[in-house]
Amino acid sequence: MPSLKDLHAFLEALSPLGLQESWDHCGLNLGSLDMQYQHLIISLEATMPLAKQALNHSVILTHHPLFFKPFKTFNPDFYPYNIAQILIQKSCALLAWHTNFDKTHLNAHFAKILGFENLHTEGMALVGAIAPTPLKTLAKSVQDKLNLPYVRYVSASSIISTLAIVCGAGCGYLQELKAMPQNLCLITGDIKHHDAMAAQSMGISLVEVPHYESEKYFVPLMANLLAPIAPNPQLFDCRNALEVVGLSHRSRVVAHGKG
Repeated sequence: MPSLKDLHAFLEALSPLGLQESWDHCGLNLGSLDMQYQHLIISLEATMPLAKQALNHSVILTHHPLFFKPFKTFNPDFYPYNIAQILIQKSCALLAWHTNFDKTHLNAHFAKILGFENLHTEGMALVGAIAPTPLKTLAKSVQDKLNLPYVRYVSASSIISTLAIVCGAGCGYLQELKAMPQNLCLITGDIKHHDAMAAQSMGISLVEVPHYESEKYFVPLMANLLAPIAPNPQLFDCRNALEVVGLSHRSRVVAHGKG
């Protein structure tokens, strides 16, 4: 049977854990590196349906960690302990490759899907100059490339010449800036009201994509990268838990914003 230690070593060489953000909890979340496993499941995250369907002695490789913070009480009535209890009972292990994998692979993969290449890593983002583009044109292009019903944007500059891309929730990149690029737009997810207000005050435009839509490519991308040592993993589609109701015709075809 394959060794979890060998799988962990391959992933470490692929995308070193030392690259993860300080708040992240990548690597081994459940289990022992000394274990051997019979099945490999790749998923965006560990969900209750996945835990119930997983066979005994499986390794689950996710993008999002199951545990982000230390805990003092393990109560299986609550998340994430309800999922962890099932996995423990099945002698399953859980690995997470998150912000380190964003930096080495997923941001670039997502940027390519949006039509951007030759960007460079700058902190947690991919950054680079682009041909001067109207913000609305950029927002509409993102909407079309991802086949989204709408996108939200924050307008601080009508023309964009510098682009930053962060998969998932990436507004923390705004706190990393040492200098203020001209005509910058950050494409990321989970933009909160105060993120939008802060960006606008600094002259930075934002285009929001759903968190799930920016990271769902983790599963097929990771499966392809693992092909040399794990040619037949189970790919689990956790799907987006968020649904939308009541979109008007206007909101389906026009990005939300002023100007």
